[in-house]
Amino acid sequence: MGAGALGVASRLGWWAVSLAGFLAVWWAAALFYADPKLLPTPPLVVDALIAAAKTGELFSNLGITLARVAASFLLAMTIGSALGIFMGLSKTADRLLGPWVVLFLNLPALVIIMLCYVWFGLIEAAAVAAVAINKIPNVAVTLREGAAALSRDLAEMAAIYRFSRWKTLRHVILPQLAPYFAAAARSGLALVWKIVLVVELLGRPNGVGFELQTAFQLWDVATILAYALAFGFIVQAIELGIIQPWEHAANRWRR
Repeated sequence: MGAGALGVASRLGWWAVSLAGFLAVWWAAALFYADPKLLPTPPLVVDALIAAAKTGELFSNLGITLARVAASFLLAMTIGSALGIFMGLSKTADRLLGPWVVLFLNLPALVIIMLCYVWFGLIEAAAVAAVAINKIPNVAVTLREGAAALSRDLAEMAAIYRFSRWKTLRHVILPQLAPYFAAAARSGLALVWKIVLVVELLGRPNGVGFELQTAFQLWDVATILAYALAFGFIVQAIELGIIQPWEHAANRWRR
């Protein structure tokens, strides 16, 4: 078994141990609380998950929400990364754009969501834009710090060897920014899907957020936890299967 396979097996092993501990604490708390309607045990939540899957609503709503998450995430990462790198490499740009980034960084997500719906209507584009606008400042701040910390020695080496701009970007700048991209992506994924649920709850007729609103009105805690569990597994799969392997590969040059 190769080193890569051992690394994957190790991550999965620790993930399984952590999950088992979480389930044990959850089960014990549910039994202690002794009210399955307010804090159902894991088997009751799994039953609700299976019931939603049989009707097809689970996969349909998860797919709709994931599509919104993907669109908002890609939009925020693309714009935020470009903005952050530009600000990190240019002091003038940082001085001009810094106050705007701070403003949007501290503007409540709910305000942005409401304004997008009021200005553009209850449409899909407004929902995606609202989520992306909330995330762009976080990405920009993270990448700005990374760009500002770039090695001058490596930049001078690239100039001495007459690297083209594309070659410098690919082989000098982007490898150094890999940890910052990973941090922005990891925090961004967590933030984006949370905001997407709020967007769906306020103005969309489908998706996980809409289903959670319906379950809340019925005090159906098992369904709420079932959807949270399903999305939690998806996020963990993305973390273990995409973000961590990419981060490991991107940082090989440091060894």
